[in-house]
Amino acid sequence: MTASAFSLSAAIPTDGFRVSGGEPVIGGLHGPSRHYFCSYCMSWLFTRPEGLDFFVNMRPTMLDTRGWDEPFIETCTAEKLLWASTPAKHSYPGFPPPEDYQRLIDEYAAQRA
Repeated sequence: MTASAFSLSAAIPTDGFRVSGGEPVIGGLHGPSRHYFCSYCMSWLFTRPEGLDFFVNMRPTMLDTRGWDEPFIETCTAEKLLWASTPAKHSYPGFPPPEDYQRLIDEYAAQRA
């Protein structure tokens, strides 16, 4: 999305997410998942994934706080550059299967407690 070896995103619980300014617009892919962009510069802001309505996927660089954003899960590793690596505890060639989400959420919460 940004000509980088990495695309950092964070899964934020839907109940804890709100747009605090501006009016994001649908942009990019127009499939069943809704990808929202800045209406001015068309930078990707967040996604509401189809069938996974319990979280919103967003760019953590938009948040005011840092330090919590060490990668926990890496996805789409089947497409990664050979030299690219992260300290993520979990790795998936695509996206995690839906049945893994609750276990991953619980493990991440326990790690952060």
